[in-house]
Amino acid sequence: MSKQSFAGLKVLDMSWIIAGPWLVKYLADAGADVIKIESTHHPDSVRTSPPFKDNVVNLETSAYFVNYHCNKSSFSLNMNHPSGKGIEILKKLIKWADILVENFTPGQMEKWGLGYEAVKELKPDIIMVRMSQLGQTGPLSNMPGTGNQLVSLSGFTHLTGYPDRDPSNLYGGFTDTGSARLTTVALLAALCYRMRTGKGQLIDASQYESGGAHFLAPIIMGYMENGDIPVRNGNKCSRAAPHNTYRCKGEERWCAIAVFEDEEWKGLCRAMGNPSLANDPKYATLESRKKSEEELDVLVNRWTSMFTREEVVEKLQREGVPSGIVNDARDLYDDPQLKHRGFFWEVDHPIVGKNRYESLPFKFSNSPFKLRRPSPMMGENNEYICTQILGISEEEFIELLSDGVFE
Repeated sequence: MSKQSFAGLKVLDMSWIIAGPWLVKYLADAGADVIKIESTHHPDSVRTSPPFKDNVVNLETSAYFVNYHCNKSSFSLNMNHPSGKGIEILKKLIKWADILVENFTPGQMEKWGLGYEAVKELKPDIIMVRMSQLGQTGPLSNMPGTGNQLVSLSGFTHLTGYPDRDPSNLYGGFTDTGSARLTTVALLAALCYRMRTGKGQLIDASQYESGGAHFLAPIIMGYMENGDIPVRNGNKCSRAAPHNTYRCKGEERWCAIAVFEDEEWKGLCRAMGNPSLANDPKYATLESRKKSEEELDVLVNRWTSMFTREEVVEKLQREGVPSGIVNDARDLYDDPQLKHRGFFWEVDHPIVGKNRYESLPFKFSNSPFKLRRPSPMMGENNEYICTQILGISEEEFIELLSDGVFE
């Protein structure tokens, strides 16, 4: 089997929570050697995020952490140790690395004396990826926060929800995941540049831009061209009717239906066993269906509630009507399409036990992604990294350990 795409690439992962770790996850799953820098004094928030094995809360039981950190090594290092030895050791690791990734609030790396210029002095061809919330420059750049804040700042919250209710946030770290994917592309471009020139560079990635505003470009353009400010519209769409989720047989079982074309409307009527309804003037055109949308939703919902969601979707797909089932966690866990594609890898973690790990959503024929080892426990690889990578003697390692440098 061919080597993995990033076999031999050395990555120093100083990132935390989701944005940075997700980017580094791509590299690790593709064969890169990744060392995650962390500390018991300020652990990665994901280590303390549910779900936990048997609901026991500690730094080693988060299944969330397992998902983002398989194929990585853990090096617990107290960067704020009064002796300064933590920073000295980190500088040695920077000389080892090809890539350094961090997503702290701007200024934190500088407090440690490790801004880009200082890092470049240590390793001239290093690629440093900085994935702060709002970028390294600008009037708001020093503002800390999380993805929940950014989805609001980006405009998603204003658009999400129903017109008669308060705004709603998107689920989870939406901006984190979007910025991780786009910044991965930027990193690949920087690697290509280094291959051609031998030079590294700084990547200043704003999560606000790459994981937020980037996805709302049409909304921004609509305001720029026409002064439009869209409002919350629930599940409705100006170009489709019916366009909603509908209740099906069973507890909390739903399907989604989106009718854009008149031919799709006719197909829906046939699936409902009422083809003549397609010619009713109240529903025959998109314009008329939009005027009667509330009534139409009641009519469709009455039909869908008589069948399972699978039965509804099978009937509609047969008639060419865009539709799909609404999955929940139990459905995703056993989804036959995801199983066929091998989307979940099973991990056997020494503390968490057997757990499903999210692989990558694409397949390589010659250099596949693979699971090499489960996520590490805090500081699991300290001795190996010190003695085998940094050349620190056993005696010095024990002394540093006793002094609390590896905490």
